[in-house]
Amino acid sequence: MRAYRLLTHEDSSAFCHKVTEALSKGWELYGDPAYAYDAASGVMRCAQAVVKDVEGPYDPEVKLGSL
Repeated sequence: MRAYRLLTHEDSSAFCHKVTEALSKGWELYGDPAYAYDAASGVMRCAQAVVKDVEGPYDPEVKLGSL
């Protein structure tokens, strides 16, 4: 199965650490990052999709961050 996650966070080093942690766990970047203004909170937000091949069938109960 190919697992998919969309990592998001405000534009800070915390976002970079979130992506770096996923990469260190075997996730791979998927597509280009996105960057947009969040008017509700007044900050810029970043997003990056990541994918990872894992064994077994899809299960909606799986916590993707634990893969």
